[in-house]
Amino acid sequence: MANFVLPFEAPFVDLQDRVRELRAAAERDPSLLGQLAALEESAAVLARDVFTKLSPIEKVQLARHPMRPYMGDYVSRLCGDLVELSGDRRFADDASIVAGLATLRGRSVAVVGQQKGRNTKENVRRNFGMPNPEGYRKADRVYQLADRFGLPIVTFIDTPGAYPGIGGEERGQGEAIGACIHTLSRVRVPVVAVVIGEGGSGGALALGVANRVMMLEYAWYSVISPEGGAAILWKDGGRAADAATQLKLTAPDLLQLGVVERVIEEPPGGAHQDHARAAALVGDAVSSALDELSSLSPDALREDRYARFRRLGDAAIAG
Repeated sequence: MANFVLPFEAPFVDLQDRVRELRAAAERDPSLLGQLAALEESAAVLARDVFTKLSPIEKVQLARHPMRPYMGDYVSRLCGDLVELSGDRRFADDASIVAGLATLRGRSVAVVGQQKGRNTKENVRRNFGMPNPEGYRKADRVYQLADRFGLPIVTFIDTPGAYPGIGGEERGQGEAIGACIHTLSRVRVPVVAVVIGEGGSGGALALGVANRVMMLEYAWYSVISPEGGAAILWKDGGRAADAATQLKLTAPDLLQLGVVERVIEEPPGGAHQDHARAAALVGDAVSSALDELSSLSPDALREDRYARFRRLGDAAIAG
């Protein structure tokens, strides 16, 4: 998996590997710094040339890249003191959702996010980032706790969707997601959501009812996955590329439509090329949003959130 490379990113990855090798050599021999600067500039030019021309389905592939930073990668860099809270107090603990209390750049917050695994064993434990009802009930429990203690809520969205299995339906998947949406709509604290990878359907919306919704440059956010949309529209999951275009699920489209307030730039080549830089950029965006919201009263925060969702669709109608 460490060598996983998408076809369209191969030229950049090869050049980036050369940059890393030359950077290591330049640390031992400063005379190579000039060559390093030239090679870094070439890599930046190639990144702009390749990644500004990506199709929607290629951006979906980047969002699913197995080396892309996950929720835990961001939290470990931004919130080193996370105290994880486990269990929904009803059925079980769902490892596909991580929730707890932490400090983000000096500010006490509650964090909730979907977590995927890096290998088969971990993906099975995390259920490939697809939560069951108990995961959403855990999230709801932490939302309520944050509201009670006046803590801002920061969510990290990265799921292809809620788990569609029989057990989840038997335990009330729809009700659990609805409870999260209901609680987030009523909390009297700032809520900031960041789509860091995949943002699929109600499974993502359970973490997405926020005052400010942001997404990374190569993330996607939609009512359904491209494959699911193609299967419904054309009875052919192979037309996922067509569905990705029609669904308007990429960051530029969603910014234009007013579904998100901000697109967070990723490091050259995507967030998986530099986890530390990606986390720093997300931290800057989240901190800025929380600073902006900190001046609003509890009632104003609820009204701001309500007004935000009432505005959805205005841009599409105006267009």
